[in-house]
This record gives sequence, C-alpha cells and structure tokens, in this order.
Amino acid sequence: MRSGGCPAGSSRGERLDPFALPVRFAASDAAADGRVRDIELHRERVVVRRSVRGVRMALNMPLSAFTGIALRVMDCAEGVAVVLAHKDPSLVLPLFVTREPDDAIAEWRSWANVLGLPLLVEDQGDLREPFARLGQVRIARPRPRRRRRSALKARRPSILLRRIIGKLNDATPVHRGEDEIIARD
Repeated sequence: MRSGGCPAGSSRGERLDPFALPVRFAASDAAADGRVRDIELHRERVVVRRSVRGVRMALNMPLSAFTGIALRVMDCAEGVAVVLAHKDPSLVLPLFVTREPDDAIAEWRSWANVLGLPLLVEDQGDLREPFARLGQVRIARPRPRRRRRSALKARRPSILLRRIIGKLNDATPVHRGEDEIIARD
C-alpha cells in the first residue's frame, strides 16, 4: 500500500459495505502489472489476484492471517483509512477511505465486529491496540462505586446499600441429632 502512492479510492472516498459480504473490488498495487490487484473479501477468507511480469497469481488466505482492522491517517490529502492489516505491507487491503474521522471510526468498529478481528491503530508505522484486552475480552479499570447522594439515588432502593453479612453466634439455633422430616415418595 505505502509503496504505490495513494491507496485506491483515496480521491473519491472509497467505501465497502461490511454487511454485504462477499465483496469484490480493485486496489492499487505498485508491483503488479497495470498497478492494480483484484480482491475478493469473504467472512472467512481473502483472495488477492494479481499479475506480476505476466505471471498470474492468486493468494487465498484465511482472515486469521491478518492482524486486525487498522485505522490509519494517510499521507495523501490527509484522509483517514480503515484497512485490513497484515504483517506484510504489500498485503494490507483498504476497506474505507474518507476525510471525515467520525465516519472512519464508525466503519472501523463495524468491520472489526463483522470480521471478528481486533481493532488496531497505526501509530507512526507501528500497529497497536487502542484498548487493553485479555484474549477476546476487553479489560478496563473498575468503575468507582456509585455515590449515595446522586441524582439516581431515588431510583434505586437504599436497602441494597445496607446489606450485612449474616454471622453465627451463640444465639443461632443449631439442630443436632434430630430426624429429618421430608416427604418422600
């Protein structure tokens, strides 16, 4: 992507619909003949077709080969792109290109939900996760306890705040050596 100038569609605001998979589209490729490659994107795999020096090839890769859905600020016209990130920069696939950051964030989350890949942010060429995760679960600091004198206090029963743990003491009756009375058939 980076070696071929602006990604495909950066001047016209390319948008692929994450909810209409499978989808087929063309993207720029500096090493390919005609500087274009054809891409088929399915929910479980990606097929990249291109021709290099007259040799036609098709790369059929599972989605697990990709690292995630990355949000990237592009050099060309200061646009924002949502890409399917891969360790090999030549296999990074553009999914959405726009100049509106709010639209890009919505598309970024949609693509990650549909494909089941983690959200990534490109930070000076490096990819990092914007949120801490443990496996597939996002983790965060625990929220502080709700204050007693808040606007929501009247909506919740205050008895829930006064629960006490039961304790055994000498006055607690203990029944030992007695027969159990249970109706059994």
